[in-house]
Amino acid sequence: MQENQTEQTLDTETRIRQQIAENPVLLYMKGSPKLPSCGFSAQASQALMACGKPFAYVDILQNPDIRAELPKIANWPTFPQLWVNGELIGGCDIILEMFQQGELQPIIAEASPEVDEKESD
Repeated sequence: MQENQTEQTLDTETRIRQQIAENPVLLYMKGSPKLPSCGFSAQASQALMACGKPFAYVDILQNPDIRAELPKIANWPTFPQLWVNGELIGGCDIILEMFQQGELQPIIAEASPEVDEKESD
Protein backbone atom coordinates (compact mmCIF):
# COMPACT_ATOMS: atom_id res chain seq x y z
CA MET A 1 0.00 0.00 0.00
CA GLN A 2 2.84 2.40 0.86
CA GLU A 3 4.47 1.89 -2.56
CA ASN A 4 1.21 2.70 -4.38
CA GLN A 5 0.89 5.94 -2.37
CA THR A 6 4.41 6.99 -3.40
CA GLU A 7 3.67 6.18 -7.04
CA GLN A 8 0.47 8.23 -6.95
CA THR A 9 2.35 11.16 -5.37
CA LEU A 10 4.94 11.02 -8.17
CA ASP A 11 2.19 10.93 -10.83
CA THR A 12 0.50 13.95 -9.24
CA GLU A 13 3.78 15.84 -9.01
CA THR A 14 4.52 15.05 -12.66
CA ARG A 15 1.02 16.26 -13.64
CA ILE A 16 1.46 19.50 -11.68
CA ARG A 17 4.89 20.19 -13.18
CA GLN A 18 3.48 19.47 -16.65
CA GLN A 19 0.55 21.88 -16.10
CA ILE A 20 2.92 24.60 -14.92
CA ALA A 21 5.25 24.01 -17.89
CA GLU A 22 2.48 23.95 -20.51
CA ASN A 23 0.53 27.00 -19.33
CA PRO A 24 2.32 30.36 -19.31
CA VAL A 25 -0.34 31.80 -16.97
CA LEU A 26 -1.92 29.28 -14.61
CA LEU A 27 -4.16 29.83 -11.59
CA TYR A 28 -4.73 27.03 -9.11
CA MET A 29 -8.00 27.98 -7.47
CA LYS A 30 -11.15 26.76 -5.76
CA GLY A 31 -13.83 26.57 -8.42
CA SER A 32 -13.55 28.26 -11.80
CA PRO A 33 -13.13 31.90 -12.86
CA LYS A 34 -16.84 32.07 -13.72
CA LEU A 35 -17.97 30.11 -10.64
CA PRO A 36 -15.34 30.55 -7.92
CA SER A 37 -15.91 28.57 -4.72
CA CYS A 38 -14.20 31.00 -2.33
CA GLY A 39 -13.73 34.74 -2.02
CA PHE A 40 -9.95 34.63 -2.42
CA SER A 41 -10.23 32.63 -5.65
CA ALA A 42 -12.94 35.03 -6.87
CA GLN A 43 -10.74 38.09 -6.26
CA ALA A 44 -7.66 36.49 -7.81
CA SER A 45 -9.49 35.35 -10.96
CA GLN A 46 -11.21 38.76 -11.34
CA ALA A 47 -7.83 40.51 -11.21
CA LEU A 48 -6.48 38.11 -13.83
CA MET A 49 -9.55 38.52 -16.06
CA ALA A 50 -9.16 42.30 -15.78
CA CYS A 51 -5.69 41.92 -17.35
CA GLY A 52 -7.57 41.00 -20.53
CA LYS A 53 -5.47 37.98 -21.50
CA PRO A 54 -6.36 34.29 -21.56
CA PHE A 55 -5.16 32.15 -18.66
CA ALA A 56 -5.48 28.55 -17.61
CA TYR A 57 -6.85 27.39 -14.28
CA VAL A 58 -7.10 24.19 -12.29
CA ASP A 59 -10.00 23.67 -9.87
CA ILE A 60 -8.30 22.10 -6.86
CA LEU A 61 -11.67 21.08 -5.42
CA GLN A 62 -12.08 18.73 -8.40
CA ASN A 63 -8.46 17.57 -8.01
CA PRO A 64 -7.85 16.65 -4.34
CA ASP A 65 -4.51 15.04 -5.23
CA ILE A 66 -3.25 18.35 -6.65
CA ARG A 67 -4.70 20.21 -3.67
CA ALA A 68 -2.66 17.97 -1.37
CA GLU A 69 0.62 17.97 -3.34
CA LEU A 70 0.94 21.48 -4.79
CA PRO A 71 1.63 23.23 -1.46
CA LYS A 72 4.62 20.89 -0.95
CA ILE A 73 5.99 21.57 -4.43
CA ALA A 74 5.36 25.32 -4.28
CA ASN A 75 6.33 25.72 -0.64
CA TRP A 76 3.16 27.84 -0.46
CA PRO A 77 0.41 26.54 1.83
CA THR A 78 -2.70 28.32 0.54
CA PHE A 79 -4.85 28.73 -2.56
CA PRO A 80 -5.25 30.39 -4.98
CA GLN A 81 -1.76 30.18 -6.45
CA LEU A 82 -0.74 32.09 -9.57
CA TRP A 83 2.06 30.67 -11.70
CA VAL A 84 3.56 32.66 -14.58
CA ASN A 85 6.17 31.16 -16.88
CA GLY A 86 6.84 28.35 -14.44
CA GLU A 87 7.33 30.59 -11.41
CA LEU A 88 5.03 31.02 -8.44
CA ILE A 89 3.89 34.64 -8.23
CA GLY A 90 1.87 34.17 -5.05
CA GLY A 91 -1.61 34.04 -3.59
CA CYS A 92 -4.60 36.35 -3.48
CA ASP A 93 -3.00 39.19 -1.49
CA ILE A 94 0.06 39.36 -3.74
CA ILE A 95 -2.04 39.09 -6.93
CA LEU A 96 -4.34 41.93 -5.81
CA GLU A 97 -1.49 44.14 -4.62
CA MET A 98 0.40 43.68 -7.89
CA PHE A 99 -2.78 44.36 -9.89
CA GLN A 100 -3.58 47.54 -7.95
CA GLN A 101 -0.01 48.80 -8.38
CA GLY A 102 -0.09 48.05 -12.12
CA GLU A 103 2.63 45.39 -11.83
CA LEU A 104 0.54 42.35 -12.74
CA GLN A 105 -0.81 43.55 -16.09
CA PRO A 106 2.56 43.74 -17.94
CA ILE A 107 3.66 40.37 -16.51
CA ILE A 108 0.46 38.72 -17.74
CA ALA A 109 0.57 40.54 -21.09
CA GLU A 110 4.15 39.43 -21.69
CA ALA A 111 3.55 35.82 -20.65
CA SER A 112 0.17 35.30 -22.29
CA PRO A 113 0.14 33.90 -25.82
CA GLU A 114 -1.25 36.22 -28.47
CA VAL A 115 -4.17 34.04 -29.52
CA ASP A 116 -7.40 35.71 -28.52
CA GLU A 117 -6.67 39.25 -29.72
CA LYS A 118 -10.07 39.55 -31.45
CA GLU A 119 -11.98 38.42 -28.35
CA SER A 120 -10.23 40.71 -25.88
CA ASP A 121 -11.47 43.97 -27.43
